[in-house]
Amino acid sequence: MFNVEMYTGNREENYELAKKQLHALIHDEKNQIANLSNASALLNQFLDRINWVGFYLMDTNGELVLGPFQGLPACIRIPVGKGVCGTAALKQETIRVEDVHQFPGHIACDAASQSEIVIPLVKDGQLIGVLDIDSPETNRFDELDQQKLEEFTAVLIEHL
Repeated sequence: MFNVEMYTGNREENYELAKKQLHALIHDEKNQIANLSNASALLNQFLDRINWVGFYLMDTNGELVLGPFQGLPACIRIPVGKGVCGTAALKQETIRVEDVHQFPGHIACDAASQSEIVIPLVKDGQLIGVLDIDSPETNRFDELDQQKLEEFTAVLIEHL
């Protein structure tokens, strides 16, 4: 049984620990849903000041569809190019939004969300989906969060 231990060091050390724990959780598992489920649970345990963390996965019809997540029920389908998730998917680049109410076309699945970060999951040049994290605080995510979450998803993508 894997035990998630929280480290009380600095943020960078905490992210490094989260990456190690992710690798330990998924290193010999090939099931995508199981790995995404554990990744969302780990981030939910690890990150503070968030209210939603999960994945949207590319569907055969070219839309993002809700995947494993932690938090309140969420929007099920997001067209590519719409909202923060759809824009990150279209551009295949991370998008950090300090205030979601200022983002053109923001899709409000949870009225409590104030800021958001979305990291695309790209493997072998193909978009698999996105990691979406919301916070009830404005300006919750900074450059360190972006860098370390991109590293976290790189570990995850190796196992998808």
